[in-house]
Amino acid sequence: MSSKAYKALFMAVGILSLGYMIYGTGPLVIWENINRTGIWFIPVIGSWLVIYVLNALAFRSIIREPNLPESNLSFWSVLKLTISGYAINYITPFVALGGEPYRILELKPALGIQKATSSVLLYSLMHMFSHVIFWLVSIVLIVAVVPLNDIMLVGCGILLVTGLVLGYWFINVYKKGFTVSTFRLLEKIPFVKTKARAFALKNSETLYEVDDQIRILYAERRNIFYLSLFYEFTARVIGCAEIFFTAHAIGLGMSLSESLIISSGSSLFANLIFFFPMQLGTREGGLALALSSVGFAAAQGIFIGIVMRIREIVWIIIGLALMSKKVKVKEEVALAE
Repeated sequence: MSSKAYKALFMAVGILSLGYMIYGTGPLVIWENINRTGIWFIPVIGSWLVIYVLNALAFRSIIREPNLPESNLSFWSVLKLTISGYAINYITPFVALGGEPYRILELKPALGIQKATSSVLLYSLMHMFSHVIFWLVSIVLIVAVVPLNDIMLVGCGILLVTGLVLGYWFINVYKKGFTVSTFRLLEKIPFVKTKARAFALKNSETLYEVDDQIRILYAERRNIFYLSLFYEFTARVIGCAEIFFTAHAIGLGMSLSESLIISSGSSLFANLIFFFPMQLGTREGGLALALSSVGFAAAQGIFIGIVMRIREIVWIIIGLALMSKKVKVKEEVALAE
């Protein structure tokens, strides 16, 4: 699918999904909660601009290579791709990965298919890896701060082991690559093995090149690897700010450490059942559980969840608007040089 066709498709899906989100939430409910949040709604929205800037810095650091002048994209072009890509992920039902093909298609004219694919895949892996690191740090904080019964301690232990296993898997991916082994696995699965084998044979050179780029980032560009991870982890921590600001808008005396616990706990719950379209209902349930675990009324999770939903709507509108503007990466490379 061409970039223009992909844009047109997701603009249509985005508008429909946006309408569904507004209808599902209720225009009156949205307005009432914006009024209830008051001036605090500005830092809630603004905190995500900081997050997207950090995401874009992580993405750009992965894209840029000294020996590839064409990879020296401007920060603005990467920021636009970052925001619009996440807007597509917000509106993509089930797995929320629609933004990745969009980013690849947008980067392909300037970088080529191998570099564009490897850069987007590497950034997606870094984004997920930072989430695992954030969960591990949060588990330590939960054990240190929250009064836990035996069942909750066992749950934290299970999550800790799971996080360590996932962390080990990510490091192996960075050391050995990902795409070739994935298609070898798909070739053993009924119903998809024939198509997977045909795709792997046709695109074997691209798959091996992508795996080489993954290995190079960890083996030869270790400083860039840690810099990108730092940006992404910092963005995760700043993501707690919207819960902190929203809580203070309704008079909850929430500390930053409590907002971090609530953020990590609710995101873990939402990701465990990631197949729900746009996480409808799962985020609010996760927030209610996380709030009650640190001593707040679970019902406040509904209000915080609605405010977060409104924030998503605002950034979806911004992301869709940025999609309508062509990301002229070739021209911006020349300017950056």
